Formats: sequence, C-alpha cells, structure tokens
Amino acid sequence: MSVLRIATRQSKLALWQAEHVAALLRAAHPGLQVELVKIVTQGDRILDRPLADIGGKGLFIKELEVALAEQRADIAVHSMKDVPSELPPGMTLAAMLPRADARDAFISKRFASLDALPNAARIGTSSLRRQCQLRQLRRDIEIVPLRGNVDTRLRKLDEDEFDAIILASAGLIRLGLGERITQLLPIAQSVPAVGQGIIGIECRADDTLSMDRVRVLDNAPANICITAERAFAQRLEGSCQSPIGGYAELAGPQIKLQGLIASIDGTQVFRDSILGGHKDAAALGRALADRMLFAGADKLLKELRGAGQ
Repeated sequence: MSVLRIATRQSKLALWQAEHVAALLRAAHPGLQVELVKIVTQGDRILDRPLADIGGKGLFIKELEVALAEQRADIAVHSMKDVPSELPPGMTLAAMLPRADARDAFISKRFASLDALPNAARIGTSSLRRQCQLRQLRRDIEIVPLRGNVDTRLRKLDEDEFDAIILASAGLIRLGLGERITQLLPIAQSVPAVGQGIIGIECRADDTLSMDRVRVLDNAPANICITAERAFAQRLEGSCQSPIGGYAELAGPQIKLQGLIASIDGTQVFRDSILGGHKDAAALGRALADRMLFAGADKLLKELRGAGQ
C-alpha cells in the first residue's frame, strides 16, 4: 500500500490542518495511506520571548523542512502566514487550499469592539504587524506580548490578564471557536499577514510523486493571491522583524493587492494598493513593493533592520 507522510507541528490548529489535508488526500487517492509525523518546533518551545527576538516566523517550520530534507516526511502542512518569503534550496510549495477568512479577530469578554475599549486598555498580541496598526487606531492602549497556542491565549484572556486579544479569525473558525470572535477587524484597519487564512503544502522539489499527489488539492484563486502577496513580501525582504502586511483578492479577471509597511510605534504607516490581471500576480506584488519603497518605506525598513527590530 502506498504511504504519504505529513510533517506537522503538534498544536491543535496544526494537527487540525494536517488531518484536514490527510482526509482530502485519502478522498482524492483511494487506497493511499496517510500518516502524520508530529514535530515540536523551536517556535513552539520558546514561548517567553517575542518571535522577532528569536529569529522570526521561520522557527515554526524549520524542523518540518529538515524532516522533508532527511526524507522522514514527504510533505509538510503550513499556515502560510508562518512561511518566510524565501524557501530553502530544494523545497517547493506544491499546493494551496482555499482561503478561509483572512481578517484579524478582536476578542473580548467585556467590550464589543476595538472602539469600545476604555482608555489605557490592555490588548494582547505579539505580532508587530498588529501592534503598529492597533497603535495607529488607538494611541492610548497598552499592548502586552502574548505568545502560545490558541487555547493558551484564550485562557489568559478569560483569566483577565487582558481586556482584549487579537488572533487570526481563520484559526479560531477552524477549531470551532468562531463564537469567541467579538469583532472582525476590516482589512482597511488591520491588513492581514501575507498568506493569512491559507493552508499550504510544501515538499521536496525533486519529489514528483508527492507533488503529483497533492496538486489535485490546489485551489487556483488561493494560489494566485498567495503568489502576489509573497512576491510583495519577498521584494521587501519581509520577516517577523518588519511590520508588513499584504492581502490579495480576486475581482473577476483582476487581482487587488493591498500592502502595509509601518513603524512598530504606528507613527509611520505606508498603505497602498494595486490592480492587475491574474497572470501578472508576481509582477504586481513586486510593483506594489517598489511603489511603496519609492514613497518612503525604504528608509523606514532600513531603520528597522538597523535597529535589529
């Protein structure tokens, strides 16, 4: 019997995503045996420091990619917002699943919206992208670092460590926790992380068998959108150390790509958008990045890198 092994993190959300992909593959390939290879990543182990201080979002996938390279697994399943814009040599993204809701979710036990928070309210998030946009909207709030899996973050809110927290809505909905969402933040207020809401499948570039098996799951609209977003981030050399957001959506034959580059304190915020055809997704991402760099974001990014942020 043919076997396909999926490398996955061990969080509830990661396991949900891996099991979801496994079920889709079993349905697409009757007789295929799909197994999970569960791995604890460095990003899961180090929870007492912000990601930006310990190496960025790639810490959530590095060990999975090592498992692929060492042929202990055939594919890896990722939240695409955790995947750096540059892949290691010999790796490729073979398929994208349909995008879930990409918006950020405001969650609070006592307050109905971000606007309803009292002066000096405590909001939990460790995302620099979320922090800068929150500070632009509410200069008075106190932002407090918040790491850990979804359950841990919700528990800290329930224990009144925070007045509110911000999480990705897609993860909450996938875990059956959509009722915890108090307010979905509009894209115009909180531009999502590149790839937010999309599950991606990575494999070795020379593993044609695995690529052929997973390609049947590829969703063309999600692939077009992620191509534009990742080209945007790659042109900016984006990482967890830089507050960068990017969100593409299809409108008939066109793509609309929105971009965000900001200072961590929210005092400098560059926003722009661009329209173009589906076939030009990558070129559009690079063009939007170039336009924003020319408008002054290049200086800001250099300052952020120089400060080690």
